[in-house]
Amino acid sequence: MKPIRPLLALGILALFVIVIGRAATDPVVFTFATVGDSRQDPEAINLSGADRLWLQNTRVLARILREIAQQQPHALFFNGDLIFGYTTNRPTLDRQYAYWRGMVAELGERGVCVLPVPGNHEVQLKTKLPSGDVLKTACLPGEIAWRDNMGDLILDTNRWHAAHHAVPAAWSVEHAPRIGQDDVQTDQRQLSYSFDFADLHFAVVNTDAVGADSHAPVRWLTEDLTAAQARGVKRQFVFGHKMAFTYHYSDKTKPKGLDVFPEHQHAFWRVMEEFAATYFCGHEHIYHAMQPTAASGGRAWQVIVGAGGSPFEAKPGDSANLNDRQYSWALVKVHRSGRVVMEVSGFDENFGPTHRLESIELNGPTQPLLARSSH
Repeated sequence: MKPIRPLLALGILALFVIVIGRAATDPVVFTFATVGDSRQDPEAINLSGADRLWLQNTRVLARILREIAQQQPHALFFNGDLIFGYTTNRPTLDRQYAYWRGMVAELGERGVCVLPVPGNHEVQLKTKLPSGDVLKTACLPGEIAWRDNMGDLILDTNRWHAAHHAVPAAWSVEHAPRIGQDDVQTDQRQLSYSFDFADLHFAVVNTDAVGADSHAPVRWLTEDLTAAQARGVKRQFVFGHKMAFTYHYSDKTKPKGLDVFPEHQHAFWRVMEEFAATYFCGHEHIYHAMQPTAASGGRAWQVIVGAGGSPFEAKPGDSANLNDRQYSWALVKVHRSGRVVMEVSGFDENFGPTHRLESIELNGPTQPLLARSSH
């Protein structure tokens, strides 16, 4: 082998010094993983006995959780539809919640704080209309069942302190949309909530409150992000179940998120832009990141991470993008400066090797660090 040329060697050394120096001067101060939609479909074929009973994609969720544990984030935000739900039968709901809680329990013991986000499957009921259409509406029993089964995680400050030697700030269980605000008709405690940690702000919104299906609590969120900005946080992250902008992976795709009410969708996104917030969501069983209003100068990102085990949104042949049929999750790294890098990993339906789907710097209108690619 020929010796490395001196100039090339010096170049490699200089690059190494720059990378190490940057890591030393701008270290990662907080990491979180995020994914959603692990519930199974009772009409799916070839379900295992366990998955038919618990209605969970056990094999996919177990692998995702195992790999998240290896990444050692501080927290996991799970963006809704973690159970099949769609019922007010409490024994059924409690059984499904218990199975999911059992699956994520080890993460908590490894120091990963789990933060659940309510989805439509948790809080809505399906009603078949005389026309044959199906109406989905949020119901009070669903919200109560959520709070009873998830409330101890929202927020478990003792666990946060044990895991990270600090507790979230600006947190109160009472800080939630008020009845009468944002068309809300019921108690929203622990359904919409927020807190600060490591000079960052995190807000979770219920996108299907009773009386406000497919709506986010825009007024509450505006007040919440305004207060966080006044406290001097460096970055703001919002988590909800339904996306503001549906990902149209084919010409047959129809709006199914907040965009079924365009006026409300735009009001919500104006808040994201005003505070340069990043919105993580699920609902579509797919991964897709976009800056929806970049063409008009917008900087905010929407990241759909809804491929946590539920049947893929894109059926075979629907999309030419191979990433659209990958089980996936995102790992978000926040640096001391406020720089944010998102790494998305996944694997295919045949459970092949895990690979990187994409890496993006979520700092406004910047280019992806890596080209969009599939493996």
